[in-house]
Amino acid sequence: MAQTTTESQFAHYPEWAQELARKYFTKTLNQFNLHGNVRDLVPTELKNGKRDYVSLRSFLAEDLFAGRDIVLFFDRSDGIHFIDMESKKDFNRAISGYDTIFGTEFAKKLPKDPARVFALLDNYFRLRLNDGKRIACIIDYAETIVPMAEASSYSTEDRSALVYLQKWSHDSFLLKSDFTLTLISENLTDLNRQFVQSPYNAEIELPIPGADRRSDYIEWFLSQGEHGKQYEALSDVTPMTLSQNTAGLGYVQLRTILADVIENKERLTYEALSEKKKELIEAEAYGLLEFVETDYNLDMVAGHEEAKAHLRDAAEAIKKGRPDVMPMGYLVSGPVGTGKTFMITTFAGEIGIPMVKLKNFRSQWQGVTEGNLEKILSLLRAMNPVAVMIDEADAALGDRNNSGDSGVSNRVFGQIAQAMSDTRYRGKIIWFLVTARPDLMPVDLKRQGRAEEHLALFYPSNRKDREELLEVMMKKTKTNARMEDMPEALLDGERTYSGADMEALLTRAKFRAATGQKEETVPTPPAQPDAAPEPSAPPAESQPSVTSKTEPAPIPSNGEAKPVTEAGNGLVSKAILQEVVDDFIPPTYPLQVELQTLAAVMECTSQSMLPEKFRSLEREQVVRRIAELKRLIGDR
Repeated sequence: MAQTTTESQFAHYPEWAQELARKYFTKTLNQFNLHGNVRDLVPTELKNGKRDYVSLRSFLAEDLFAGRDIVLFFDRSDGIHFIDMESKKDFNRAISGYDTIFGTEFAKKLPKDPARVFALLDNYFRLRLNDGKRIACIIDYAETIVPMAEASSYSTEDRSALVYLQKWSHDSFLLKSDFTLTLISENLTDLNRQFVQSPYNAEIELPIPGADRRSDYIEWFLSQGEHGKQYEALSDVTPMTLSQNTAGLGYVQLRTILADVIENKERLTYEALSEKKKELIEAEAYGLLEFVETDYNLDMVAGHEEAKAHLRDAAEAIKKGRPDVMPMGYLVSGPVGTGKTFMITTFAGEIGIPMVKLKNFRSQWQGVTEGNLEKILSLLRAMNPVAVMIDEADAALGDRNNSGDSGVSNRVFGQIAQAMSDTRYRGKIIWFLVTARPDLMPVDLKRQGRAEEHLALFYPSNRKDREELLEVMMKKTKTNARMEDMPEALLDGERTYSGADMEALLTRAKFRAATGQKEETVPTPPAQPDAAPEPSAPPAESQPSVTSKTEPAPIPSNGEAKPVTEAGNGLVSKAILQEVVDDFIPPTYPLQVELQTLAAVMECTSQSMLPEKFRSLEREQVVRRIAELKRLIGDR
C-alpha cells in the first residue's frame, strides 16, 4: 500500500478496506481497530483477475499490505511471527543486538507477554523505519491485550501495553513513516474504553455481508468444478432465493450450507434452509437470540380489539413494503396475565418476517455484557427486516442512572437507546418492549423516536370479552366444555380473571375430570322382540340403572355395558367447573395488579385502547393513586 496508490486501485476492495486506505493516506492515523465480522472470509482479487475468498489475516498480509517490506503478527498464543522467512531472519538479527545492549536472552526464546513484546517491537520498528522500510503490524485478539476493565483493576502488564499502543498512535516519527498498526477484535466494547475513545485511533467495522455480497459468494462457490450441477440436482432452493433468504449469515456459514448439499448430498428444501439459518444465527449470537416460531396468529387473541387492529395494519404495511410508515418500536404494557407476550408472539405469525426474542445477555464478568449486546445488535442490523421482542424490558435494558454495577446498566442503556433511534432501520428493525411495569423504564426509551407506540392491554371487563377469552383458552388447553356450563361468577362476576387465571382454571378442571370423577355406566338398550339374546348377555335386571351426564358410549355387539366417565370423551361437566371456580384463589396480589394496571393507563398513547372505566379518570388522580400504591407496597 504505497503512498502514491490512488483510490481507484482499491475499487475492488471491500468498503471497509477502502475506508481504511482513505484514512491511512491522511497521514494523521496509523492505528486501526477492526471489529465486527472479523472471523469471516474476505473477498479478494487474484493476479489473474479471478475472485477468491480468504481469511482476514491472509487478506491483510497478502493483499492490503502486500507492498510492505515487513508484515508481522502478534497474539498471546503464538507470540510474534512473520509471513516470510527473510523477515524472521532480519528480526532475529535485530534481537541479537537488543540482547547485547540490554543483557537479555530473547534470541533464545521470544517472549509472549505484551509488555516485553512491545518493548522489543518498539526498538525493531524504529530501527527498520529509520532504514526506510515499510512495516505493517497486525495484533489479533486485541481484547486480550488491552481488555475492557476499570482503571483500578488494570495490572502492570495491561498498563504497559496500553501506554505503548497510545504512544505509537501519536508518535510523530511513526506517523510520517510508512507504518500501520491494525488491531483485530470481534467486539469493540471488549477493548479498553480509554484506548477506543482516543482520537488517534480509527474504528473500522467489518459488516456481515448483504444480499448482493451473498449472491456474489454463492455464484463464485457454485462456479468451482461441478458444484453448480451438483447443487442444482440436490436443491429445491435456487441460488438467488438462497441469497435473499440468508440475511444475517456470513460467507463461512453460507459455505456450511452449500457444502452440506454438495459434500454430504443432503437435499436443501425451504424448511431445511429455515432450520439451518435459525441454528446458525442462534449459534453466532452465543445462544442469546431465540427465533419466535408460532402456529398462531392474532385471531387467537381474545379481546384487545384496538391493539389487534393496529398490529394487523402494521403487518399489512410491512407486507406492502412500507417501512417508512412504521414506528421505530412499541411499548407493550399491562398487568400480569393479560397476554402481552402471547399477543406479540402471535404477531410473528402475521408479519412474514423473522421475529427474535432477546434472551438474558447479561454476564457477571466485566465487559462481557456489553460485548454480547454489541454482537446481537450487529446481527440484527444484518438480519433486517426483523422484529425484536424484549420481555421484562424494565429489568433487561438498564438505566442511565444506575451506578451500583460499575456502569454496566448505563452502557447497556446507551447501546440499546442508540440502536432503537437509528432511523436508517425504521420498519426494518421493529422493537417490542414488553413489561408489566412501564413506570420503571427510563423515559428515554419510551419517548418518540424509539418506542413510539404504546399499546396497553387490560383484563376483560365485560361478559362478551370474557366469553371470547374463555373460547380461546379452551382451544389453547384443548378443554372440551360447553359455554352454557360455565359458572356465572366466571363470566359476569365482580372478581377479575386474567387469561392466565382462566387457563389455570380450565387445566385444573380437566385434571379433576380425568382423575377424580367416579365411573358411570350406561344401561343396555332393550333387546328387539325378534332378536335372540346373546348367550353371554347377563340378565336385564342385573344391569345398573343410572343416567349418564354425557352422551352414551357405543354399545358393544355383545350387549355388555361399558363404564363411561366425564373424561371418557373429554367433556368437563358443569359441576366440576363450578367446583373449580369456587375453590380457585388467583395467585395475584391486588395492590400490585392495580399498580400495574394504572401504570399501563398512564403509558397508553391511544384513548380507544382504554377500557371505558379508565377513559374518564383524571391523570392527576391516577398519578396520586400510583404514588399511594407504591408507598403501600414499598415500591420505588
